[in-house]
Amino acid sequence: MESKKPLRSAFVDDYVVKSPSLPWLSPKHLARYLCGFRLTPPPHLAVGAQVPGDVILDLADMTNQTIKLGAGLRQDCDTIQVTSAGRLRLSKPNKYWVENSQKRYIPSVEDTVLGIVVDTKPDNFLVDIKGPSLAFLPVLSFEGGTRRNIPKFEIGTLIYARVVKANSIMNPELSCMDAIGKAAEFGQLKNGYTFETSTGLARMLLSSPTCPLLEALGKKLSFEIAVGLNGRVWVNAPSPSNVILVSEAIKQSESFNRMQQRSMVEKLLAKLA
Repeated sequence: MESKKPLRSAFVDDYVVKSPSLPWLSPKHLARYLCGFRLTPPPHLAVGAQVPGDVILDLADMTNQTIKLGAGLRQDCDTIQVTSAGRLRLSKPNKYWVENSQKRYIPSVEDTVLGIVVDTKPDNFLVDIKGPSLAFLPVLSFEGGTRRNIPKFEIGTLIYARVVKANSIMNPELSCMDAIGKAAEFGQLKNGYTFETSTGLARMLLSSPTCPLLEALGKKLSFEIAVGLNGRVWVNAPSPSNVILVSEAIKQSESFNRMQQRSMVEKLLAKLA
């Protein structure tokens, strides 16, 4: 079989690898995997907990198929290897990454993040996203953005944005538009309370189906929340007591399972009453 080298995508941290057709990766199979069911490992793919150096995929046994590698994975010749400890995850239709819990955030394309403006330039805002380097947010990366209506953000402004470029040797680039150029939920977040968490807790809060913690809180309290995959959370509510309760519940929930999260929420709500 002819060896194929990986193609580098426009976003350097997302490798596009020529690998085989994956008949086992049906939508039903993938959906069940993402919902946390234990499945028989598909051919050629090592699933579950991984440590650096593990080989999860052997491309030599596969035919042509385009797959994407996210955080924690890299291609070495005809194998896909793990570079950070965690659990292997799949995202429809063809993206793989290693999920773990850490304070340091490594930017990845299509991540949604909460950033803090630390400086302004004629063409960009410099934004802290808890990564190895500051991110650029171009002044035109807003819906309908032109030179005549450039947004004016002060230092310290909190921004909800999307990572559109991630490069290990260059600053990441952000956008406050979705893939079709609409503002959607992106932009400045005003008022509220912001705190930091691990990246693992942030992913848990954004999980599907809805995180049981947020589901239980939402049945009893009125609040707004924005979660960045970089480990920042913004909470806003009509009353300060609700903001404090929601924030403390999130901070305490990282090591809890679903039942423990619901039990904790009930106890906190009882104290509030």
